[in-house]
Amino acid sequence: MLGTQIEAKEHVVNRVPEAGLVLVPGGTLITATPEEGRALALTMARHMIHNIQPDQDVLNAGRPQYAANAVSLMAASQVVAIEFQTIAAANNYWRVSRIG
Repeated sequence: MLGTQIEAKEHVVNRVPEAGLVLVPGGTLITATPEEGRALALTMARHMIHNIQPDQDVLNAGRPQYAANAVSLMAASQVVAIEFQTIAAANNYWRVSRIG
């Protein structure tokens, strides 16, 4: 293979917007309610995937394969659950009253 030239095509990355790359949106894990905590966990999981694969075109191309795959969807749910565990612990599992 020495001497063989490989023509490289320039790949232009359609990068995920910077807002989608923030690992802890809002800069805090503290939320007022468990529902807000769950929403934050989902957002954090999505942002983690965006940081691992920041090319939006690659993400979109893979979606048909994982969107209909039960194993992939369950794995994604596990990631969200782990993020939610972290958020719940940071919020003392919402046992401490935030009123007055």
